[in-house]
Amino acid sequence: MTISLHRLSDSSPRPVRPNRDLGSVPPPSHRRFRRRALLVVAAALLLAPLFLLFRSPDDSQGLNTPGEAAATAPEARHSPAEQPVATAPATENIAKLRAKNAALSARIRSLAPTGDYLVIDTAGNKILLRRGEKTRAEMVASCGSGNVLEDPTSGRRWVFDTPRGQFRIQSKLVNPVWMKPDWAFIEEGEVIPENPAARAEPGMMGDYALGIGQGYFIHGTLYTRLLGRNVSHGCVRLGDKDLEQIYRTLPIGSRVIIF
Repeated sequence: MTISLHRLSDSSPRPVRPNRDLGSVPPPSHRRFRRRALLVVAAALLLAPLFLLFRSPDDSQGLNTPGEAAATAPEARHSPAEQPVATAPATENIAKLRAKNAALSARIRSLAPTGDYLVIDTAGNKILLRRGEKTRAEMVASCGSGNVLEDPTSGRRWVFDTPRGQFRIQSKLVNPVWMKPDWAFIEEGEVIPENPAARAEPGMMGDYALGIGQGYFIHGTLYTRLLGRNVSHGCVRLGDKDLEQIYRTLPIGSRVIIF
């Protein structure tokens, strides 16, 4: 009996033993099925955003979530013609506001001047003669220059502004005489006289003068070429015809509004 010492060839059949550490290897058919399933899931994930992007508005209405449906349901219950009307408290508030507005308007009307009055624009050097809401005449004037004068001896100081506010005509003069104040002598470099008669200068204020208090007047001027400019020492200067119209139109007590 002969015994061969050669090893068996690799082609000889061998029993297949499962690897207990790595687990049994699935058959090829199962691996193909898993691979296809993964491809289908990946394709669905990629196509889902495109589907949501290109879906129609009609389709989107049917895809609302329960929360969205609950949020839009109350709006769907009321058509534009069936919107709820204002409540009673809101109507009462509107009525109260209208009443307050009417009372305020009445108060404003009561504060408005009645009859003839003057409105003086110091920046524009204009005077409006008004009656109620209507302007009867517009006139060119000269108002305060705003210059400042200081006495180097006594230290006294004057600012030549036209006062602003509401005034009334307190006096009406014919052929007024200007009593020259201290600042006029200081401005001209003259000595202030002790005799009051030396202060009188007739003809400087025109034919008429209307006093509004605090030493300020609406009067005429010798320097008509300067009308329309801020050149006065605080009084309001007018031309002869305009001054005469104001003098004859406005009685004492008439309102004068200066701004």
